Amino acid sequence: MVADIPRSTWVDLLRHGQPEGGQRYRGHQDDPLSHVGWEQMRAAVGARDRWDAVITSPLLRCRAFAQAIADERGIPLHVEPAFKEISFGRWEGLKAEEILARDGDRLAAFWSDGDANPPPGGEELGAFHARVAGAWARWTERLWGQHVLLVAHGGVIRMIVAEVLEVPPTRIMAGLHVPYACRSRVRMDRTEHGLLTCLVAHGGAA
Repeated sequence: MVADIPRSTWVDLLRHGQPEGGQRYRGHQDDPLSHVGWEQMRAAVGARDRWDAVITSPLLRCRAFAQAIADERGIPLHVEPAFKEISFGRWEGLKAEEILARDGDRLAAFWSDGDANPPPGGEELGAFHARVAGAWARWTERLWGQHVLLVAHGGVIRMIVAEVLEVPPTRIMAGLHVPYACRSRVRMDRTEHGLLTCLVAHGGAA
């Protein structure tokens, strides 16, 4: 009897492009994509890309493009609130230089250990990781065997990569560069040895 061939699930992770207002600590602040951001995301996908479904953060800088792709290709769109970016609390809407000027030591501490040093009024890194990891587990189970596009934020993608590579979230948060319109790919396989996950590709931007 021939053993069943393990069925793979593929997930392409795509960070949103540049929002209106340029580079800032947005977190839950809901700014739309700029014209440049739309161009970046259009350049990041191609006619040869094939997906069975799209999952997105509910925030506009992700959702608008995810909706456009789903509509164009006639595939389901799933909006997942747990894939929102980390909350930056009182830093939201500020540029890095503005935070450095008023809260530089605390910003450095956050990037060193976001669990012990969350943004003022913001979210602890451990809580952020837990909500993203929970949503990741639910959706990969629900859409098992499909090729999925997940449109999300830099922090969300870092937490997913931390899950895939089994690396501490504090290390990934500061140690992995995720530029605008960055694409990554994850493969998951069920085998007789358990669930195998692999970061197949990471990097690149429009």
